[in-house]
Amino acid sequence: MASLTLARSDIASASTADRSSDTSMRISETERFWSHVLKGPAPDDCWLWTGAIADDGYGRFWTKAGDGQKAFRPQRYAYELATGVALTPDVMLLHSCDVPICVHADVDPLVSHVREGTGRDNMLDRTQRNRHANQWSAWRFRGLGGRERGERSRALRAVILEHGWDPMRMSAALGGVDESHPRLF
Repeated sequence: MASLTLARSDIASASTADRSSDTSMRISETERFWSHVLKGPAPDDCWLWTGAIADDGYGRFWTKAGDGQKAFRPQRYAYELATGVALTPDVMLLHSCDVPICVHADVDPLVSHVREGTGRDNMLDRTQRNRHANQWSAWRFRGLGGRERGERSRALRAVILEHGWDPMRMSAALGGVDESHPRLF
């Protein structure tokens, strides 16, 4: 029995070694990233992240960093890929579409759904778009805490993974509407 166990472990070790040396079995970090993105059918549609989503409603993409890992927000990773600009931690990306899991980045600012900005720019953008809690705000994300934003982002991801690009279902998920509730229009 001991020799059989040894043989099995030798096979497992050899198999693992073969897989790790076979580069055709691995995909690049960039390919892995894009495997988690669904691009909408129209050129100006969002490109939605279907990978991990943190409690704050924004995606997470893990990369190898030395012997460990580093977490990126997917929109930052996409922006760096598209523009070639390495963003410093003090640079924020502002969404023109207001969809936290959108990663539609482009060198053309008229096409891109994300743009560079400062913390001040982010607060001004938030105020101008009524995404803050006060008595006059009417936007669907008005006053949403990170937890609710996270739930809506995960609901949107679930719709995409289950039904593909379905604007009615996606709108309901973003608006926090249960699919079983009747719609007026």
